[in-house]
Amino acid sequence: EIWDMAVQLEGITRNVGKHAGGVVIAPSKLTDFSPLFCDQAGGGLVTQYDKGDVEDAGLVKFDFLGLRTLTIIDWAVRMVNATREQRGELPLDISQIPLNDGDSFTLLQSAETTAVFQLESRGMKDLIKRLRPDCFEDIVALVALFRPGPLQSGMVDNFINRKHGREALAYPDREYQHEWLKPILEPTYGIILYQEQVMQIAQELAGYTLGEADLLRRAMGKKKPEEMAKQRAVFEDGARAKGVDGQLAIKIFDLVEKFAGYGFNKSHSAAYALVSYQTAWLKAHYPAPFMAAVMSSELDNTDKIVVFVEECRRMGLSLKLPDINEGQYMFTVNADDEIIYGLGAIKGLGEGPIENILKTRDGDGPFTDLFDFCARTDPRRVNRRAIDALIRSGAFDNLGTERWVLMASLDDALKAAEQDANNRDAGMDDLFGEVVPTAGVTDVYADFRKVRPWSSKERLGGEKETLGLYISGHPIDEYESEVRKFAPTRIVDLRADAKGDQVIAGLVNSTRTMKTQRGTMAVLQLDDRTARIEVTVYSETYNEHRELLQKDNIIIVEGRVAEDDYNGGLVMRARGVRSLDQARQDYASELTIQISDDMVSDGFADQLQQTLAQATGGSCPVWLEYSQPHNRARVRCGERWQVVPSDELLQALKECVGSDRVSLNYR
Repeated sequence: EIWDMAVQLEGITRNVGKHAGGVVIAPSKLTDFSPLFCDQAGGGLVTQYDKGDVEDAGLVKFDFLGLRTLTIIDWAVRMVNATREQRGELPLDISQIPLNDGDSFTLLQSAETTAVFQLESRGMKDLIKRLRPDCFEDIVALVALFRPGPLQSGMVDNFINRKHGREALAYPDREYQHEWLKPILEPTYGIILYQEQVMQIAQELAGYTLGEADLLRRAMGKKKPEEMAKQRAVFEDGARAKGVDGQLAIKIFDLVEKFAGYGFNKSHSAAYALVSYQTAWLKAHYPAPFMAAVMSSELDNTDKIVVFVEECRRMGLSLKLPDINEGQYMFTVNADDEIIYGLGAIKGLGEGPIENILKTRDGDGPFTDLFDFCARTDPRRVNRRAIDALIRSGAFDNLGTERWVLMASLDDALKAAEQDANNRDAGMDDLFGEVVPTAGVTDVYADFRKVRPWSSKERLGGEKETLGLYISGHPIDEYESEVRKFAPTRIVDLRADAKGDQVIAGLVNSTRTMKTQRGTMAVLQLDDRTARIEVTVYSETYNEHRELLQKDNIIIVEGRVAEDDYNGGLVMRARGVRSLDQARQDYASELTIQISDDMVSDGFADQLQQTLAQATGGSCPVWLEYSQPHNRARVRCGERWQVVPSDELLQALKECVGSDRVSLNYR
């Protein structure tokens, strides 16, 4: 049926023939001009000719570009206008913003262009820093310049040097120029950058019509020798006819031909530049709505959201955890200009449960506690798995109850809600009143607070599992001040041009191994909350440290940083890997334990000795600082008490003497 429909489609190509003394336009089928087939999804027709043959067959090829950024702009403007309406302000019309806004160009010149359309890659940021755009024409030029041809030809350096006065302006060359070309090339500092400039030069200098100039542009792009020889003669004759020296005309023709191969369509570049400018303007003036819209466009791309979350932190924006009483499906902004994490970005939740939650909340008011939530939502859509994800993500945090308590009470909340629903369906009330124990109860969670509290690692692990990243904290936060002693550089601050090896600390997000001729190697993704980086660990290093290269381990890596030619980011080639315990062992100068007179009691000395004995055999000396009301002594334990300063030892000592009485000092 699809094929029959396809062959019946009528084209718009005109078949001209004589009929009754006149000209008629007869409808034609696409199959009269090109064989067709359906795409793999069965959703569209595809010609079996390539783009060149399609045009030769008489059909017209159109390119339609779909930009997600236009949707981002629309979402951001909607959020902005909702706030403006509440304040009694006129709505924002993004098409009417001034193109010479100082704040926007300040943002661009500082290369703070993460999430700015077309200007967010590392290579583009480097180009922006060199160019320092200060007008809209410069943004148009940026889009056209950041391509392999211009970057490799040297014309980018010429453009930048001419803009900043380090190279004399010429139209187009110091030795071969003509005053008629100045108005054409002045916006690009004499550089032939756009295809339209090629056409204008031919029209102005050699008398080409616009149609002939377009043919010249296409011929230069295709670099056909025979056609170029013909065009060179036509150009010279046309220039002579306008009183231009023939030799100069040929020299300018050669320059135009050289740069025409790198030329970019200015109308395309200007359209992209306008979208770039609009996103930069929104980021400069309405950063929270803009970043909320950007993250909403990447709900299913955790890696992108990690980058944008860190950008929000760098910008000083407040990002709140998901919230069952305030959150929406997408990222939103509240009255305090805080970004609320989108419920749609929670893994394991799904669109159906969110729809039911929002409908229930909007219809009957905010949820008061977990029992109320379970009683009011539809258990067929908001099941245990969905609620589990909500709890672990922190979406219930604003109700004031710890996540571990909510998780402990979940089974009872679901059972109570189920029984209450059965009673309502049966048209009867419970003998002892409501089953859901909320009304008149001071603390519905009293019985569930007796279970073991979650550790920081467990709490953050739940966030990572459901959100793909950490919002309320990061596992490395606990060790932040410590790891900076031996890993001073954060991932976000790494530079490819730094001399020598660099040392970083991070959490292993993922690891993949591959077989090579020299053995097994691994590629890790390290995350230190500021950013992520891929680390390549070659076979010799991998074989030595493979037990450390496991997901969720915090490791210290030393290696060389370089630019990634594939994605424009940075990569590290590891030369050495340490665990946190090993780094402590290598860099720690002493472990100090403070003991006061009132702590010493029967059995205390034995407990302390047993704790230390479990970690002996290391190289870190132990010092005891003993204080009495009027006396203080500092004693070093013997060599047999030198320890490995592991997490387990430090935690055990903190439980024994108190967390503020144990300190690890570094040299």
